[in-house]
Amino acid sequence: MISNAYAMAEGGAQQGNPYSGIIMLVAMFAIFYFLLIRPQQKRAKQHRELVNNLKSGETVVTAGGIHGKITAVEDTVVTLEIANGVKIKMNRASITEVRQ
Repeated sequence: MISNAYAMAEGGAQQGNPYSGIIMLVAMFAIFYFLLIRPQQKRAKQHRELVNNLKSGETVVTAGGIHGKITAVEDTVVTLEIANGVKIKMNRASITEVRQ
């Protein structure tokens, strides 16, 4: 009624590539890099270029959805005219789009 239980010995266990875990981690990092990190860096670079190239007279849209025309550009602040005689100051980084 009692049977013997045998543990798997060296010959019975499956032996795989000892580097397979490291290879999988590298592959996962590569996937994350090309699908998440790299596109985000490209968008950040495009936004940085857009903000650095702002000029007076351009029509822009802010992150809050305000449409206006740039009347003055300073180091970190942009003055927008959103209606006749109505001017507001905004951070340059809040400009998301330049309209034609």
